[in-house]
Amino acid sequence: MYDMILKGGTCATPSGIFKTDVAIKDGKVAHIGDLSADQAEQVMDVTGLHVLPGVIDSQVHFREPGLEHKEDLSTGTAGAALGGVTAVFEMPNTKPSTITAQDMADKCRRAKNRVWTDIAFFIGAAAENVENLAMLERQQGVSGVKIFMGSSTGSLLVRDDATLASVLASGNRRVAVHCEDEDRLEERFELVKDGAHVSMHSVWRDEQTAFLATQRLLRIAKGVKRRVHVLHVTTAEEMELLPQYKDIATVECTPQHLTLNDEAYHTIGSRAQMNPPIRAQRHVDALWQAINQGVVDCIGSDHAPHTLEEKSKDYPASPAGMTGVQTLVPIMLNHVNNGKLSLERFVDLTSAGPSRIYNVAAKGRIAKGYDADFTIVDLKAERTITDNWIASRSGWTPYDGMKVKGWPMSTIIRGNVVMHEGELIGDPVGEAVRFAEVL
Repeated sequence: MYDMILKGGTCATPSGIFKTDVAIKDGKVAHIGDLSADQAEQVMDVTGLHVLPGVIDSQVHFREPGLEHKEDLSTGTAGAALGGVTAVFEMPNTKPSTITAQDMADKCRRAKNRVWTDIAFFIGAAAENVENLAMLERQQGVSGVKIFMGSSTGSLLVRDDATLASVLASGNRRVAVHCEDEDRLEERFELVKDGAHVSMHSVWRDEQTAFLATQRLLRIAKGVKRRVHVLHVTTAEEMELLPQYKDIATVECTPQHLTLNDEAYHTIGSRAQMNPPIRAQRHVDALWQAINQGVVDCIGSDHAPHTLEEKSKDYPASPAGMTGVQTLVPIMLNHVNNGKLSLERFVDLTSAGPSRIYNVAAKGRIAKGYDADFTIVDLKAERTITDNWIASRSGWTPYDGMKVKGWPMSTIIRGNVVMHEGELIGDPVGEAVRFAEVL
């Protein structure tokens, strides 16, 4: 007897996308193929739906500890589950920053019995923890090391080449990097410091600001032979450079940089403000070309909420960042329905890709022995994304009022149905994501 059978759905498996049943036993995929309903204690009828591998969002900021008025681990993962996401990797720029073993242990303790999805945490790179990074990256629940080359504060900012090289030389797991050149940011702040329209955000933090940092990162990473993951790439220039470094560098895009362009500053104001910025349409087109050319390895939301009160401040006092974990799946499925993306490529970018980049253990595909993580979607469902739907404590989305086609109907994590038809089910069951390099 199996614990559950998903019956009658169209499943995205490594062998292709076809109609088949999937059996679950002890939280794992136990069988793929035709099954009788009497072979399981529970049967979920998924006729007319697509059963996809559980979506992994490998870049979220859930603000706990220290900034819980914007978000916390419970509300953030609730939004993830409602949006069809089964696992998240959370970033270290909290208060305090996550830079010690004690900081990491505190986050893991806070997550216990409170998170709706499986979760891992990044350790932040800082000058004072360089010597410990090789040890810290091997702690349980750690997805890797995160470097901020720009757009961060305090010791999390790694701006000079010597510190960057030291960080990259310490350890061997893949390092995730935010690439903006801090020196150029400071020089160009003159453009906006006395007040400006928020549309100046992409002028201040121009394409050269991103390109110079990415260029430096790739040169130094190549020199010390360290694998890196370049987060939220936004420019045509970077996408021309990155294919030359595929031996060491993987690439992330966000749904918002693929969906919005700089006209958004005039329609939704500071809701469109994030780092690196939403840019002109030529960059959006270049990102799509990079996806179609196979340059992009994964999609991450860079969910980074602030309250609407904070966002309503006059620019540049308004903070950069937007919600995104709950809307990742519907926004990208809408692109699938619009012909911008195949369903196979969606699966690769949101499940197999993150698993491959970070060497996730037993997640990222529907295969026997893998965790029974599923994002079950209705590709034909038409919905309107609204602020009211967003579970984040901040309670808003840059896509408020946007009509989409394709919607998450159920979220299953290790055989546990945590979301069904828009409702969270039961209690939080999230556990630490495991990584093959540190089992």
